[in-house]
Formats: sequence, structure tokens, C-alpha cells
Amino acid sequence: MKRIIAVITTSRADYSHLYWPLRDLSENKNVDLRIVALGSHLSPEFGNTVQEIEKDGFKIDSRVECLLSSDTDVGMAKTIGVATLSLADLFGKMRPHLLLLIADRYEMLAPAAVALALRIPVAHIEGGEISEGAIDDAVRNALTKLSHIHFTSTPAARERVIALGEEEWRVHRAGAPSLDHLRRRPLLSRDEIEKRLEIDLQTPTILVAYHPVTIARDTLQEAEALFTALGNLNAQILFCYPNADAGSRALIERTRSFIASRGNGKVFTNLDAVTYLSLLRQVDLLVGNSSSGIMESASFSLPTVNVGLRQQGRERPRNVLDADADANSILNAIDRARTPEFRESLCGMVNPYGEGFASETIVRVLTTVPLSQTLMMKRHSELEPTL
Repeated sequence: MKRIIAVITTSRADYSHLYWPLRDLSENKNVDLRIVALGSHLSPEFGNTVQEIEKDGFKIDSRVECLLSSDTDVGMAKTIGVATLSLADLFGKMRPHLLLLIADRYEMLAPAAVALALRIPVAHIEGGEISEGAIDDAVRNALTKLSHIHFTSTPAARERVIALGEEEWRVHRAGAPSLDHLRRRPLLSRDEIEKRLEIDLQTPTILVAYHPVTIARDTLQEAEALFTALGNLNAQILFCYPNADAGSRALIERTRSFIASRGNGKVFTNLDAVTYLSLLRQVDLLVGNSSSGIMESASFSLPTVNVGLRQQGRERPRNVLDADADANSILNAIDRARTPEFRESLCGMVNPYGEGFASETIVRVLTTVPLSQTLMMKRHSELEPTL
């Protein structure tokens, strides 16, 4: 009997990480793959990116409408509730043998909770990492404890998952699956990316990937410093859309206003994985607080300035320079990142987040792990009591 493996994807960001596991699972004769799309995938405001999944040849088995048209934390909380209700009915009928989740988006709490109640084993990708300046950190740890199989990006992340009490045989260091694109798909040339995005990369170009800081009550409390710093730069500035978090719509409006007043830049609602990675290879600098500045940029030895709290605690490759949420701090880091000496110092660097073989590990484990009560019943490390 084929294993029914359900995979949740909520946005363009996690789909780019899930592409190769989905591709390899779909081609495995022993797997009945079920793709469930929810959240901003189904939102025209965020690019209706479910179409990208279909364009890649995948069948969407279920669309779960749950994202409220809101720009508040209450809207985020209600989105979790709506998703939980819908997924309870869906998984109650589907009854997959395994559920695959990735990373740390708040929407992922819904499928994990439903799977727990329905006794569906959960596999989780990218646990054990740290991002103290976002609610993602707590979500990631909650998903780890609700999961039964773990695929971490780095050896240190694997050790953190084990330190949470997870048995070693459950925890596999796979690497970040987004890096599989670099080994398995050709990237666009400079001419191709210029034509596709209608930009001129002969001009010094900075790419900005910046999201609301969800741990803060004012999720945009650091944004003004960023825009003040960017306003002082003589460069073409390109922006990626933020995540669908509280404050994202206000951030989008601020970005569009900045570009309109500046007259030299663009904002991209949605960039597919190959286009985004190709752009990373060609720009001069990445600025923001996105995990891609930590995980993917290192593969191109791309100077990166990480701003503020959001990625605090995450393992840093040496191409990343940290800046406080202060315009002068950001400008100082950008000035250093743009020096020939800093770029030359990155020659030969290795990305600690993987080698591009994550999907093979993920699929091998998912298709061979015994589906027994042992998988569901987790044992915990014995700890000596402290007085």
C-alpha cells in the first residue's frame, strides 16, 4: 500500500524550500502525495502563488482558505483558528500516514495541532534554529515538540532538537532544502534576469528582504531606521514583498512610497525560487531581516547586512554583518559590506546550511520509517532532578 504523505505549504517562501522534496515524493512509486495549500498562497494581494505550484506541474489536492484580510495580530490569531477548523475536517477524511511541515510560520501551528488530535505522525523540516526577534522562534520549538521526525539544516540545530528531549534516531541533519535548487536547477544569467525583471544590473544594486518584527507590539518599530538608511544610498534598490504578518500591509505601503519618491527601484510581489536565487547571484548587497540573508546568501558569498532583532540567535555564515535598528548602524554595516576587502574575505567560504542534498535525505526517511505505535509514542531523555 502506498504511503499517503500530506505536505502543507502556506506561502511562496516555504514552497521554494519544499519544491525538491515535493518533486521527489511525487515521483516515488510508493508515495501517494497530497499537497495542501493555505494562507497567502490563496491571496491575490500576495501574488496568488498557488498558481506557481500548479505551473510547476504539481496537483493541489486541497485549498484551505484561512488568511484573514487583516493587518493585525488578532487577524493572525484568528487565521490559526480558521485553519484548525478546516484542517480538522480535511485530515479527518484524508487520514494521511505522515504529515510534512516546514520551518516556523504561525499558520503551521494549525496542522500540527490537528495532526496531534488525529494521531497523525508529523515530520518537521528546519527545527532547532533560533530567531529570537520573532514569534517564529516559539512556533518552531512548538512544532518540534509536536513532531515525530526532524530534518535539521545544521549539525548545531540537530543538537538543539536533541537537547529538547527528542530521541537521536528521530533527528536527521539534512541541510536546508532551498539549497537543492543550486545543485539541481540552472540559474538565470545576468541578461536573462535583467530581461525577466526589467532592470539594469549595470547600476549598483541592493536587494532588500525585510519583514515585520513579530515579537514586538509595534511590528514596524525598526522599519523607519531601515528606510532612513536606504534613503542615504546611491544605488538601485529592489524590494521583495514581506510575509503576511501583522504590519505587512503598512510595510508594503511604506515601501511603495519610498520607491515613488526615489524613482530608482522596484518592488516584487512574488519571485519564484530560481528567479530569486538568480537575482541573489547578481546583486551587490542584500539588506534586511529575512532568513534568506542567513541561509541562501552564503552560497553566493554575497555581502549581507542583517538588521535588528528578527534573526537574533541564528547561526551566521561569515558573509553576514549585523546592524542595530539604527540608521547610522545600518549605514556603517553597508559601507563595510561594500568594500572590496570584505568581499575578498568571503572567497572560498562554505555555506553551513547544507550542500544541496536535503531532499534525498528527507524522502529516504519518509518512505522507510516504520509506521508503528513506536513512531507516535515519544520517549524523553532522563534528566537528573535539580534541587
